[in-house]
Amino acid sequence: MADHEFEIIDTSFATSVKTSAQVEQLWTGARWTEGPAWFPALRSLVFSDIPNDRLMCWNETTGACGVLRGGLGHFTNGNTIDRQGRLISCEHGRRCVTRTEHDGRLTVLVDQFQGKRLNSPNDVVVKSDGTIWFTDPCYGIDSNYEGFKAEREQDGDHVYCLDPKTGKTRIVASDFKRPNGLAFSPDETRLYIADTGASHYPTNERHIRVFDVKENGSLSGGEVFAQCSNGLFDGFRLDEQGRIWSSAADGVHCLNQDGALIGKILLPERVSNVCFGGARHNRLFITATTSLYAVLLPTTGAKTF
Repeated sequence: MADHEFEIIDTSFATSVKTSAQVEQLWTGARWTEGPAWFPALRSLVFSDIPNDRLMCWNETTGACGVLRGGLGHFTNGNTIDRQGRLISCEHGRRCVTRTEHDGRLTVLVDQFQGKRLNSPNDVVVKSDGTIWFTDPCYGIDSNYEGFKAEREQDGDHVYCLDPKTGKTRIVASDFKRPNGLAFSPDETRLYIADTGASHYPTNERHIRVFDVKENGSLSGGEVFAQCSNGLFDGFRLDEQGRIWSSAADGVHCLNQDGALIGKILLPERVSNVCFGGARHNRLFITATTSLYAVLLPTTGAKTF
């Protein structure tokens, strides 16, 4: 792809990428792509095209991309895979978190907290104990573009943890303006959460915060880990070394374990999210505005399924 390049800011990034590698545009034709999730058994990537209200599926073996489901008023955003190989999705339209069962049935896991509807679940990760952690900003109810315009019922934009075994949901962080992407460290002792409050608030949050995860599942800390130097951090994932690969306005930003920006993969479209996939889990899939991209790396993504 002629419009891409790698920007080496620190020499440590030079061993994390192959600058001779090709960043491929795998598919285009969306309004706003989001939520990539890799299915290893099917060698396929599921991702969202939110404004068009469709969940897409790209097949690695054929290169074909088609609609998995759409036109249902779900306006799916973030996706991930649980430890049983099922798709977990955040829906703006129904303001809920769902699970796609192995037979294709959709199960609503949570759509309210303390008797009030959620805002519009945005991004989601599954911990190794099966608990589901998700962010709940108001992007899906702000207008009719990515969901259905509606009044907020919750008292804020929170981060939640759902235990599907008990069906209980609890707030784990409540001091965000617009919590967005989130991911655990490879050993799950830390949780990183992006705040994109700058999209709506003059307080201008455009950072990733980091929390320590206690044995009982509660969080402590929450200091700012890194500030975005171009646009906003939206969705991100970690590699096995604990580096963060995050979306930004000019491409994918790579941050080291101390939060320093060490390099970029520059793209011609604004990036929304990333995930690792492929046979050896070293192919970085990138959702960016209208398109799906991918690049092969000498770096392996942290195991999340």
